[in-house]
Amino acid sequence: MFNEKEKLQEIIRLSSEVTKINDLDLLLEKILAKARAFVNADAGSIYIREGDQLRFSHSQNETLSKKLPSGKKLIYTSFALPINNHSIAGYVANTGEILNIADVYEIPPCLPYGFSKDFDNVSHYRSKSMLTIPLKTTRGDIDGVLQMINAQNYKGNIISFSKEDESLMSHFANTATIAIERAQMTRAIILRMISMAELRDPMETGAHVNRVAGYSVEIFEAWAKQKGLPQKTIDEKKDILRLAAMLHDVGKVAISDLILKKPARLNQEEFEIIKQHTFLGARLFANPKTAFDEAAFEVVLNHHEHWNGKGYPGFLDLVTGNPLPGFDDGGKPRPKKGEEIPVFGRVVALADVYDALSSLRSYKKSWDEERVIDLIRGSSGQQFDPAIVEAFFSCLEMIHVIKKQYPD
Repeated sequence: MFNEKEKLQEIIRLSSEVTKINDLDLLLEKILAKARAFVNADAGSIYIREGDQLRFSHSQNETLSKKLPSGKKLIYTSFALPINNHSIAGYVANTGEILNIADVYEIPPCLPYGFSKDFDNVSHYRSKSMLTIPLKTTRGDIDGVLQMINAQNYKGNIISFSKEDESLMSHFANTATIAIERAQMTRAIILRMISMAELRDPMETGAHVNRVAGYSVEIFEAWAKQKGLPQKTIDEKKDILRLAAMLHDVGKVAISDLILKKPARLNQEEFEIIKQHTFLGARLFANPKTAFDEAAFEVVLNHHEHWNGKGYPGFLDLVTGNPLPGFDDGGKPRPKKGEEIPVFGRVVALADVYDALSSLRSYKKSWDEERVIDLIRGSSGQQFDPAIVEAFFSCLEMIHVIKKQYPD
């Protein structure tokens, strides 16, 4: 156990750790995990403010997770709560007060807020002690709520959260809120870039890129665990992959509206033109200054390459579009194949195809799930890396959750 000085030092260390994460969703997961570990909470949730509502964004539950098969994640449904005094999270967001409740089943009826037992009844879980903290900005605004559930002692018994837990978690929440604001700003900038592409290509929507990014992170994590990569490396790669995957089609801003907005399938000449969006977009990241630049370059350039060497754009000069020396294939750049394709490109290739086939397009109806799955399974070793396909199927439940989170 930490003494008081050690706890303060640990809070500072945790605060420094979360500020290094760029992606909003991954940041929220990390904040929740670190906060739970610090106060030894069995479960927890984060709510993010959206107007006059709280969006239930992320949840963790150690007891329920242990009941799952190895490698599986806890599936939860996102929902919204009104910001008012009727629920515990709503009260904290509305008043800015911390609530430390010893037993949520024993809340006096005279209080304005109450606890809903619906989740406990469905999951056969028993929520008891609960510490709910507002996520306050430097301006005093409430950006969301951090909720810790069921503090445990060293024997694993449920105990109440202490006054010291209130103070330390409040300090951590302040730093976490700053990190959340920064991550929200980063995502907003990325989505504004996507909006520019959306003005040109109606299919390049915020929902589409968020889904592709979410799928990509889940697929990569499953693949990386199969390969035995350390969790620290996986977390670092996931952070930059999600942002990079959102920009996979950014090069379409350089393609003519006559092609992007054509309400029918493209002819061969038009298809050759639209293929240029890969290397035209990659030019934006051709002189990388950060790991994100490198990841975005890999994704944008390579997400249409095929495992069997029948994709595009291949080994080419980004400026001229001509084949690189030694990679001429009948006057065209030789396509990359197998592990010549960077792993981020292989991952996003599958995520993008899954979403494109599952979604309505101007020239086609959305495919049903079974048809999409059959195509992906049949394309293993052809269009897609077999190991990436295996990873995709291992996390299909989470793919379905992400699809529901970002509807068109």
